[in-house]
Amino acid sequence: MPKFSEMIHSDWPVLIDFSAEWCGPCKAMKPILQDVKTKEGNKITIYKIDIDKNPGLANEYRIQSVPTLLLFKQGQEVWRSSGVIPAFQLIKVLQGFY
Repeated sequence: MPKFSEMIHSDWPVLIDFSAEWCGPCKAMKPILQDVKTKEGNKITIYKIDIDKNPGLANEYRIQSVPTLLLFKQGQEVWRSSGVIPAFQLIKVLQGFY
């Protein structure tokens, strides 16, 4: 896996899913994110970051609850949301950044 700073520097949107193994809502996001990736294909890159395995990164980005989704474009955070978000709503947000 590339370094985080390399992951978020892309001309296309990069969605980071900050989650945890023990988190029920995080498990609910997995099929939603798979659906989004299937529908949006190469327009979006999605990475999952486990906050328990990456506490420094979670702290740096002020992750206070999981799941938290962060959207980056060219290394800049352009959108953030905590909690489960339906696929159609997430796709609508993403389409504003293509």
